Amino acid sequence: MYKSKELYDYLISNVNQITEEWYETIDKKGPKGIYSSQDPSVVNNLKRQNNEFHKRFFEVFNQEESIFFQGLEKWILEIAMDDEHLNTPLHLILREFNRTQQQYVKLIDEYVETVKEEYPLKEIIQWYRTVDKTFREITVWFVEEHTNFSKKRIEAQQEVIMELSSPVITLSQHVALLPLVGEIDSSRSKIILENTMEQCSQLGVNYLLLDLSGVVKIDQIVAAQLMHLIDALKLIGVSTTLSGLRPELAHSTVKLGLNLDHVTIKPSLADSIRSREFALK
Repeated sequence: MYKSKELYDYLISNVNQITEEWYETIDKKGPKGIYSSQDPSVVNNLKRQNNEFHKRFFEVFNQEESIFFQGLEKWILEIAMDDEHLNTPLHLILREFNRTQQQYVKLIDEYVETVKEEYPLKEIIQWYRTVDKTFREITVWFVEEHTNFSKKRIEAQQEVIMELSSPVITLSQHVALLPLVGEIDSSRSKIILENTMEQCSQLGVNYLLLDLSGVVKIDQIVAAQLMHLIDALKLIGVSTTLSGLRPELAHSTVKLGLNLDHVTIKPSLADSIRSREFALK
């Protein structure tokens, strides 16, 4: 890493100006995202983040490499996990990295015009190379962190969706309904098990109507986990009635060798509700 205290001082003295010029030239008519926001709090925070980046980046001409990147890590993580940036297309963020790099090159050009007689050409070229190399490393680093946080957020959202897709609906004081719809894979079945156990316990459910009429497909692992759910519910005092087991699902269950002798089964949800032990009062 190439250090130059004089260049560093010059760049730092222009930090606020760079931020204002950068924001004024942003394409604010682009797709939805942080750069097109008209919210004053979002705009002020964006300017603060940009200004902080300049201060940290210019340390590349003032610090040892290891110390420089340690100081930059907090900024990288803050931006990578920031909701406003996560809601902004990645290519637009990379565009702003590129525009900022161009600002730095222009600023160095201006500085060179005033001191070119004082520094050898080789040293001046090294300034530009330092900016280019550092931006490439920072960009890759940011993309990695941004991708990681985006993935975690998507996974969290999917988990919430899965939880909402297996609601335990109270029908009376101790009777509840769990209507399952769509295709159930091993990931979803695991969440169904955990969510159902927790909700039945919280709601004080004694009888659960488990309706499968909306289930499209069931495989061996999922069928086994559903049976495990019924057994687990029994251990906490919840009796389960199964309904909506379509012929193809029933055939698959028998073919898989799963024992349903201990499970109360009704042809339809209406039959489950009408059944004597689940009479709603």
